[in-house]
Amino acid sequence: MKKKDLKIVFFGTPEFAVASLDRLVEEGYDVEAVVTMPDKTAGRGHMLIQSDVKKYAEAHGLEVLQPDKLRAENFLTRLSEIDADLFIVIAFRMLPEAVWAMPRLGTFNLHASVLPAYRGAAPINRAIMNGETETGITTFFLNHEIDKGDIIDVRKTEISPEDNAGTLHDRLMTMGADMVAETVGKICDGTLTTRPQPAGEFVPAPKIFREDCAIKWDSPTAEIHNHIRGLSPYPAAFSTLKDEAGRTFDVKILTSAVSDDAPGGLAPGETEVRGRRLFAGTSDGAIEILELQPSGKKRMDASSFLLGYHPARFLM
Repeated sequence: MKKKDLKIVFFGTPEFAVASLDRLVEEGYDVEAVVTMPDKTAGRGHMLIQSDVKKYAEAHGLEVLQPDKLRAENFLTRLSEIDADLFIVIAFRMLPEAVWAMPRLGTFNLHASVLPAYRGAAPINRAIMNGETETGITTFFLNHEIDKGDIIDVRKTEISPEDNAGTLHDRLMTMGADMVAETVGKICDGTLTTRPQPAGEFVPAPKIFREDCAIKWDSPTAEIHNHIRGLSPYPAAFSTLKDEAGRTFDVKILTSAVSDDAPGGLAPGETEVRGRRLFAGTSDGAIEILELQPSGKKRMDASSFLLGYHPARFLM
C-alpha cells in the first residue's frame, strides 16, 4: 500500500503528540482528520485555550474533531464517514471500543514507557520520581484493557542523573515520532509483527495530582531529589516555607542537587544558608535547593531568592 492510500485519523492533545503528527504529515501520509480535546477556558479573562494538536492541525489545513463525548452519535457518524484505515493515538484519553475497533487495520498507541512498566497517565514523571535509570517508548494495538494490547515495537533510553521530566519528555517525543513513522511504514508494506505484553508485575503510572507534588522532607535525600526532578518543570514539586519572621508561603522547587558538602545535623525541612547557597534537611542528611519559584513570583536561582527571602524551614 502507498502512503497516500492509507487513510489515518490521529488522536492527541499535547505537544508530545504534535511531533508524531508532524512526521506523518511531512512524510506524505493521508491524515484525514485530527481528534483532540475540546477548547478550555483559563485565566481571569476566561480565554479559550486550544490544544497544541489543534493549533498544528489548523495551521496545516487538517479537519479537527473535538467531541465532548467519544460515544456521541454525531462524532461516531463522522468517523464512520471518513472510513479511515488506521487510527493513531498519542497522549489522549481512553477510547471506547466503538471508536478503536472501527478502522480495518486497527488502532495503535504510542506510550512513553517500556510496557508493561508504567501503565497509566504519567509514565515520564513516575519513572524519574521512582529513581529509574532507564525507560523508553512502546507502540501497541489497543484492546479492551488499558495499555495492555499487543506490542508492535519498543525503544529504550537511559535516564541520566541530569534528566528531569522536561528533558526526558523532549527526548521521548522525538524518539516517538521516529517510531510512529516506522510503525506506519511497516503497516503500509505489510512487514509489521506484534507480540503479547510480558506477563507479571508492573509499576503503575497514575495521573499526577497536587497532593503528589508536595515534598515529604522526612524522606531520604535521593528520594526527594528524584521527586523534584520527576516533577520539573511541570507541574513542579512544592513545599510551604516559613521565613524568619514567621510568615508562610508556598514555593515550587524546580532544581536540586545531592551535594557532597551538604551540612549535617539538620532536622527534616530545616534550612541552612551557606553564603548564597540554600540547603534543607532530609531524613538522612540535606539537599541543596538550586532553583525555586515563590508563589506569584518568577523562577529564580537560590542566590537570587536569598536576596529577598530569609527562610527558616520548610513545613512538612
